[in-house]
Amino acid sequence: MCCSHQLVWVQGPIVVGAGPSGLAAAACLKEKGIDSLVLERSSCLAPLWQLKMYDRLSLHLPRQFCELPLFPFPASYPDYPTKQQFVAYLESYAAKFGINPMYNHTVVCAEFDERLMLWRVRTTQATGMMEDDVEYVSQWLVVATGENSEAVLPMIDGLEEFRGSVIHTSAYKSGSKFAGKTVLVVGCGNSGMEVCLDLCNHNGYPHIVVHILPREMLGQPTFRLAMWLLKWLPIHIVDRILLLVARAILGDTSQFGLKRPSLGPLELKSLSGKTPILDIGTLAKIKSGDIKVRPAIRRIAGQQVKFVDGRSEQFDAIVLATGYKSNVPCWLKDQGLFSEKDGLPRKAFPNGWKGERGLYSVGFSRRGLMGTAADARRIAHDIHMQWKSSKGRSRPAKPSP
Repeated sequence: MCCSHQLVWVQGPIVVGAGPSGLAAAACLKEKGIDSLVLERSSCLAPLWQLKMYDRLSLHLPRQFCELPLFPFPASYPDYPTKQQFVAYLESYAAKFGINPMYNHTVVCAEFDERLMLWRVRTTQATGMMEDDVEYVSQWLVVATGENSEAVLPMIDGLEEFRGSVIHTSAYKSGSKFAGKTVLVVGCGNSGMEVCLDLCNHNGYPHIVVHILPREMLGQPTFRLAMWLLKWLPIHIVDRILLLVARAILGDTSQFGLKRPSLGPLELKSLSGKTPILDIGTLAKIKSGDIKVRPAIRRIAGQQVKFVDGRSEQFDAIVLATGYKSNVPCWLKDQGLFSEKDGLPRKAFPNGWKGERGLYSVGFSRRGLMGTAADARRIAHDIHMQWKSSKGRSRPAKPSP
């Protein structure tokens, strides 16, 4: 059983995480007249965006698909808001709905108390030279820590012995410190491609270990076109259309070492959560030779990287664009809603938002911010129905320490 020095009763839901998912859940609850307690381990809201994203980042989807519930983006924002604009939007969102997260509160344990029929959430807060433990108790627990809580570090033979610098994209801000250096970028998602482009713009020499789509098709953002086509056609037909148009616009990318997966972009996203690469200029740099594409790494020795095709090259630095993972299994003591293997809901979208005994998840649907908005609305409605039905009958008694 979780134990702590101080016990705090929370009348409304406890929301773990003050990123877009936690804010969306708290705002939808507030709109229903229900206050929640938002716990955040970092010192600011949306820490992934504020502390771990590179400077040149912008939203990869048009803003209409990235709005949080009940609050549109400012009309002055471009189709693809920058990182700074998105953070400003989130800060305005929190202010509009009066969301004031409890910062620097790391949840170390959360479990359901069968005796009290309540969730007990133990946190640690660093205060100067001391650490204070506080346990919060509530009827509802909303997990909003997201799919991207912890950096994924790949297992590469010899990586620990690399004599140059090695950083994950969570620590990468700008290519300015890599001017004149030969950099190997490991990971060919949107982050890896953008980092390569950023390195080029700062006079670096990037190489990338590697489906790519133009960001716009037929005069429309690719994702908007895909969503329109899905109203009329099955997903595999839409995938074929997107790939045909992409090939007509981009040409045969396999000659540059960019191989397409067997699944189409939308089906790949649906099944694995992997986002198709939306080109914002990187492909032109690959075609010109400014960015070199390399096969998988066999091993690293010193500053030499040996590839599976037998080639060997020397690099000054390695940037790991290998993504993030959920950390839910580390602190949530519940084996029902979330898988212990990957920390994601066991049920596929749209059924993964609700567990048993007042447990919910938001932002784990692999549908980006659109999925977050849908989850938040469902959660708020479900809790509101319970909230209304509890009127006229006694609420759970406040637990004694």
